[in-house]
Amino acid sequence: MRSIFTLLLIVAYTSIQAQTETGWTLQQAVQYALDNNISIQQNALNQRLAKLTHLQSQLSQLPNINGSASYGRSFGRSVDPTTNQFVQGTSYDFMGLSGNADVLLFGWFQKRNSIASNKYNYLASGADLDQLKNDISLNVATGYLRALLAKEQVNISKQQVKLSSAQLTQTRKFAEAGRVPELDVAQLEAQLANDSANLITALTDYTASILDIKALLNLDFQSPFDVVVPQMNMASDGISLNMSPEDVYIEAAKNFGTVRSSMYKLQAAQRNFWAAKGNLMPQLGLGAQLGTNWSSTVKEVASAQIVGARETGDFVPVLDTTLAVYRPDVKVTTRDVPLKTQLDNNFRQTVSLSLNIPIFNGWQSQYAVKQAKINMLTQELNTYQAELKLKQDVYKAYNDATNSIQKYYAAERAATSAQRAFDFAQKRYDLGLTNTVEYLTTQNNMYSATGNLARAKYDLIFKLKVIDYYLGKELKL
Repeated sequence: MRSIFTLLLIVAYTSIQAQTETGWTLQQAVQYALDNNISIQQNALNQRLAKLTHLQSQLSQLPNINGSASYGRSFGRSVDPTTNQFVQGTSYDFMGLSGNADVLLFGWFQKRNSIASNKYNYLASGADLDQLKNDISLNVATGYLRALLAKEQVNISKQQVKLSSAQLTQTRKFAEAGRVPELDVAQLEAQLANDSANLITALTDYTASILDIKALLNLDFQSPFDVVVPQMNMASDGISLNMSPEDVYIEAAKNFGTVRSSMYKLQAAQRNFWAAKGNLMPQLGLGAQLGTNWSSTVKEVASAQIVGARETGDFVPVLDTTLAVYRPDVKVTTRDVPLKTQLDNNFRQTVSLSLNIPIFNGWQSQYAVKQAKINMLTQELNTYQAELKLKQDVYKAYNDATNSIQKYYAAERAATSAQRAFDFAQKRYDLGLTNTVEYLTTQNNMYSATGNLARAKYDLIFKLKVIDYYLGKELKL
């Protein structure tokens, strides 16, 4: 049986050794999670979108400027867009160039309120990202401390197996010398088997904790990973909370992401409300337009020459007679008007003021105002709820940390007493003054107290790190 447990221990320990090639500190683990966590990357993209939305709303204050150009050929009867005359029986080419600009002169600060709303939404997205980073840091610290506890439990179990193995060897020698019965050897063999099983369980828990923290870090499961045991001084007289829970809450309220985000969102909702009210009021705008045309039908006179005269059929009295009226017979030569000349001649400019007065649009603007007001009131409640939840969580964390300190004190005293009892039992057993059952009972009590002390220590460290989390401090060991 002993050989079987030894083989299992070798296999389990070999698997652990494959993971302990690289040691990670808590700061390294937290930083790796912040750099590689998918949720953080997604929220960072949301923050970039919020920033772009804010920038776009700022740029919306600039004038809207548009330009257009068209070119085409017309067939059949149509109106020449340049001369506004009917053209029939021929085809012609035409071109138009135009541009327009408009700007809102006064709109009851609708755009400014929209810009402010987008600004606060951008700040809220940043606060949400900060909160997510803090939450992930705390989750990594939780997993890291769990791995540290599992590693310490492995070391405690190893010591227990080592001690039980040495005691079994000594008891066998006593049995061979006739000092103790064979029953004591069997009892110690059973104890060693139980301790070996506990070691395998501890190794399994450690492996599971390493897999869990790798999942938190988004680290490849095939990558080597091991936690670095920090040098921590857990002197009892040095463990205390030097701040009241109200002081912790006041400090947390300044920096906690959920509270800052809810406050920014409330300010954004207020600005949205005033922007919606601005839609109910008249708006004054300024507009300007430019345009010109060209057509292949436009001609100009190139030359004119009188080649004769022709009677018109009219007469005019001159003294006592009448004379016939003649008109000159002129030969006219035309040519196409050049493109530049047409564009210059047809160039037009328009400047206008516009007053847009909302009268009726199916109550859409009115309902938008009411909806914005409801959103504002809802966000006020969300802000109050975020502050209330933070206060409740801080007071609970403070109470948990206080209780953990007391539990650690008690576990430390229990471990010290159990160690002293075991030392006495060890000496009495070596002298043959106590039986194996009493000795094993004292030994198990000692290891149980040692394990409880390890759990109390890491539970206390975690509870104190939660306080640091609310205070906005860096999580490190």
